[in-house]
Amino acid sequence: MIERFNVRVYFILQHPEENKILVSDEIIRGSFYTKLPGGGLEFGEGPEDAARREAMEELGQEIEIIRHLHTTPFFQQSAFKNTDQVIAIHYLVKLVQAPKFKISEKKYNFSQLEKNEESFRWAEKSEELITEFSFKTDREAVKYFLASRNLS
Repeated sequence: MIERFNVRVYFILQHPEENKILVSDEIIRGSFYTKLPGGGLEFGEGPEDAARREAMEELGQEIEIIRHLHTTPFFQQSAFKNTDQVIAIHYLVKLVQAPKFKISEKKYNFSQLEKNEESFRWAEKSEELITEFSFKTDREAVKYFLASRNLS
């Protein structure tokens, strides 16, 4: 039985010069995931504020919101807590300054495997990229993004 909403806020950051977007490879509770950067909405903050905060926490850099991209239009049960319903809000963003965060060339490039870790990499914008994402909410947002990129 679903008892609460879990609002998640993610962003799509395009590479400034290449046909790529930033993806986050993570270890969460001992399992490997590929997802878009972002995280949970906190009480007292708006979704855009959450995206900006998450960028500072994860990338150590400020972002500018270009536009709202996608909000989950279907029921999605949490992969981590079966009493939660996830609502994911995705934004198209750009960096305020040139990228300064560490970029990996390979998937799941972690220094330690026994704790929650995260590494970032640029991934080619393609239909194949959709299948890399662990969560349906990210797959649907990226699918929408690829279909509407002429708007960005």
